[in-house]
Amino acid sequence: MRKTYTSHRPRELGQRKPDSAKSLSELGNQKETTAGEGLVPAAISSEGKTKRVRIVPARIEPSSNDNINLSIPAKEAMTGRQRLVTLGSISKEEETFNQSLRPPTLREYVGQKGVVEKLEIALEAAKQRREPLEHVLFHGPPGLGKTTLAYIIAHWMGSKIVTTSGPALERTHQLMGVLTNLKQNDVLFIDEIHRLPVNIEEFLYPAMEDFRLDIPVDKGPYARIETYHLKKFTLVGATTRAGTVSAPLRNRFGLSYHLDFYDVDELQNIVLRSARILKVKINRAGASEIARRARGTPRIANRLLRRVRDFAQVKGKGLIGPKVAGEALDLEGVDQKGLDALDHSFLLTIIRHYNGGPVGVEALSATLNEEVDTLVDMVEPYLLQQGLISRTKSGRRANKPAYEHLGLRPLTNLEVELPFEKSDPNG
Repeated sequence: MRKTYTSHRPRELGQRKPDSAKSLSELGNQKETTAGEGLVPAAISSEGKTKRVRIVPARIEPSSNDNINLSIPAKEAMTGRQRLVTLGSISKEEETFNQSLRPPTLREYVGQKGVVEKLEIALEAAKQRREPLEHVLFHGPPGLGKTTLAYIIAHWMGSKIVTTSGPALERTHQLMGVLTNLKQNDVLFIDEIHRLPVNIEEFLYPAMEDFRLDIPVDKGPYARIETYHLKKFTLVGATTRAGTVSAPLRNRFGLSYHLDFYDVDELQNIVLRSARILKVKINRAGASEIARRARGTPRIANRLLRRVRDFAQVKGKGLIGPKVAGEALDLEGVDQKGLDALDHSFLLTIIRHYNGGPVGVEALSATLNEEVDTLVDMVEPYLLQQGLISRTKSGRRANKPAYEHLGLRPLTNLEVELPFEKSDPNG
């Protein structure tokens, strides 16, 4: 009799049991495939015969608003400190707060005029033809409204939206269950699409092009490909790193839009609209003060509005004016350009430790005791956009506006060379 050896190494808490650990009887007793069900590769029975196995994906029951969220929370990018102006992952509470402030239509959407105009034409044309919208890729810095536009697309087409993220899709059967449950003209929104595993990307190609799934069945001489036809849907992808999206995946998006930072007037209108929804008393000058410190990002503007609202309720008379807004944000450590303590430390390190640069990001990371990804993804983009630093081949360099903002005098070439005077060879 053949002995069976079992590993007794304990799994980590919360670790999923691998599919291979399922017994053959469990797989064999699963239901046959019907509409909305998927296929998995074959298993080998105890008699050595090839056995065809089918799996039924979990049913997705629509919620009251026909929107489904299949995302998993991403790891917090900031490991050392929490920032009010960070653009990393957000809490569930803040996500719920942001959903209440999202505009439902393009007419209420503020900013990104070029993107809105082109998207409105594409949506109206698809609606008149009674076809789903082409697959759309939104790329740009975080917090600029990519998720909001995905919800607007679903609202315009009168369909439901299913949301997930690249890190949440690890295995093909997970994506299979999502795709087979989509109805005609539904919207599948994948955030952080640049983080999709390679096997998921390849499985997604025929679904995007021909609305079908190519499912391998059996092994060896009995191996074959079965095709499952899907309902026509629209895939909306969002990424902060368009360059890291693979070319085959990027080329399958019919529409691609870049979202840029907002100006102060646009952010002021966003703050005023959010204040009306939240029933907060604010004047235009107070909204402008918040907008100037929001780093060109609506998500940060709404976050600052919440902090200023609390300050005005406790320290003020309930009305948010420029003085109240300024005092509240100064207390939070956000200056008039929207820079916080980490931004100041970044600039001062370049100026004082490295004589204004150039200096490599690895050296800055070691000096500041921060991760390289934190500096590259969360600190540098806004400083570059404001012209405070330059990114050169030899490293990062502080520009004249950075000295002016910090109240420092730029060093001359002579002052930079003084600490490195050559010694007298005859001395």
